[in-house]
Amino acid sequence: MARTRTNAQRSIDPAAQQMLIRADELSLSTAFTRAEVMAACPIGIGSSAGICCKNCFMGPCRLTKDGQVGVCGATVETIAARNLARAVAAGSAAHSDHGRDVAFTLLAAAEGQAQGYEVRDVTKLMAVARKFGIPTDKRAVNDIARDVANKAIAQFGQQTGELIYIKTAPKKRQELWKKYGVVPRGIDREVVDVLHRTHMGDDQEAEHILKGAIRCALSDGWGGSMIATDLSDILFGTPSPRVGQVNLGVLKDDEVNIVLHGHEPTLSEMIVRAAGEPEMIQYAESKGAKGINLAGICCTSNEILLRQGVPSAGNFLHQELALLTGAVEAMVVDVQCIMQALPNLADKFHTKFITTSPKVKIAGGLHMEFDEHRALDQAREIVKVAIDNYPNRGAITIPDITNDIIPGFSQEYINYMLGGTYRPSFRPLNDAIMSGRIRGVAADVGCNNPRATQDKSHEFLVRELLKNDVLVVQTGCGALAAAKYGYSVGEAALEFAGPGLREVCEATGMPPVLHMGSCVDNTRILTVLTQMAAEGGLGDDISDVPAVGLAPEWMSEKALAIGVYAAASGASVIFGIDSPVGASDEVVRIMTETWEKALGGKMEFVTSDEEMLAKTLAHIDAKRASLGLPVYDAAKFGSSGDARIRELFARPAVTAEALYGGD
Repeated sequence: MARTRTNAQRSIDPAAQQMLIRADELSLSTAFTRAEVMAACPIGIGSSAGICCKNCFMGPCRLTKDGQVGVCGATVETIAARNLARAVAAGSAAHSDHGRDVAFTLLAAAEGQAQGYEVRDVTKLMAVARKFGIPTDKRAVNDIARDVANKAIAQFGQQTGELIYIKTAPKKRQELWKKYGVVPRGIDREVVDVLHRTHMGDDQEAEHILKGAIRCALSDGWGGSMIATDLSDILFGTPSPRVGQVNLGVLKDDEVNIVLHGHEPTLSEMIVRAAGEPEMIQYAESKGAKGINLAGICCTSNEILLRQGVPSAGNFLHQELALLTGAVEAMVVDVQCIMQALPNLADKFHTKFITTSPKVKIAGGLHMEFDEHRALDQAREIVKVAIDNYPNRGAITIPDITNDIIPGFSQEYINYMLGGTYRPSFRPLNDAIMSGRIRGVAADVGCNNPRATQDKSHEFLVRELLKNDVLVVQTGCGALAAAKYGYSVGEAALEFAGPGLREVCEATGMPPVLHMGSCVDNTRILTVLTQMAAEGGLGDDISDVPAVGLAPEWMSEKALAIGVYAAASGASVIFGIDSPVGASDEVVRIMTETWEKALGGKMEFVTSDEEMLAKTLAHIDAKRASLGLPVYDAAKFGSSGDARIRELFARPAVTAEALYGGD
């Protein structure tokens, strides 16, 4: 097998490096090696080398020279805008369809038709009902839940008006969306609108095409994904911090290992329940195992980690590596980010590869289609398949590498964490930014990409941002990346945070990196930014807050949808890897200059980690200056907090003057 990179160049994760050595020894390919054999098409990526249009069958047309047009006369600008818009439509459809499925599960649960499901967070149900304008007084919980579910489902097919969650954005933001003409009418309508306008012979003006992409993305961020987050909280509980573990070392050599991979929490929640039943554990013991061990991969991992404490075997590029351990009895998948290579790789070991979604069948897999009406029984059947497979194990190799993680920082918990039960508030966070203890906030989110070194960009940016007193919030695979290197626990503030951020973390007990959930939970970040703007002192809109969004190792269409709705919400968003619109200077200008002028946010692509960091800090400092806040100065802080108290009490004599300034 040809090698163009060392394992250290493929991943900075020592557990991944160990399993890549095993893959080489067994002559098995992984995404890492396939990325080296399969050279990226410079035309397909839309870089400065050119761009490709395949929206009709007069082509595909490759534009590689200045002034060149396609067979129909389409320009580079039109093609670049169309390609991005279509990717945004696909990404929005994927995340929003997740929300639709959760809504149907809530409806079935409310009607007593979903085995094992119930409303677990009545407080969140009431809060969402109020947003939806649904009466709650003296009504049964399931009646309210039914109305909430139906109202959410109606958002998908709505044809006119605007989505309910638009009203939860800052007033100034709503006005900007209306002025620019991008308020989403209905979730499905906006996806169809983009696909129609990008069909051959339709929309051919770049900014107008991208307006359609923005409206579609907003229907996801302030629609489908927000529905997914809120309704998941209602069904499965609103997250709060708990201690968990991450990396391949969470797999057990003497227990039945079931790996849950994908994005939707509905079936995985039932598998967690089934695997804990005494009868199932006894059955596993009858097959020679000491118990049943669950582990997650990708965003399903985030979902069950932050609510159930189920350990994570890793992020996106760990899905094949988990199978290479030889210790996985069953990998159970639902939707999104599932590599087609998995069933062939599972066949090299004893692993049962099980698909469960009616939307996803993969050749070579065992299909056990999920039906929420008998979800718990299906979960038991899947767990039993895994247990029956335990005696078929061969040699196993599990890296002895794990790290602790504290996930579960929902917006509700952050509110409580900063103000307590009686005065929950974002005031302390705003005050910390205003004083300069916290320089600003960065959201580091998104995938891994095998064309980059796994986790390298995530780790570098998180480390350097913390050093510069920037609070980091994370979702998705980026959140799991940071956890693998020790950044997602409270103690990390003492080792990695700058003096001001460290003081805030010591005072609140929070980690300097806040794990906020799966990739649909980027909507939690929108909500937090909205609440920060509403709290006062940091402007009156999301675009005023010293905050930046980062997707340094992105790879999916969902990432582009997230980036567009974040930029349209007023954030500066920086992507790594390559630009899909780099062939068109005009489209690049629209996404930066035009969007920033019209909406206060922008989206750009930067391939250098160091440049991403520099741009992030520069943007945060510019926003601080616009607000009239003090210039960031790390030297001003560090003489208070727990570290200062320990230092003072370590002296031979501690006086009141030393502690309190003599007053």
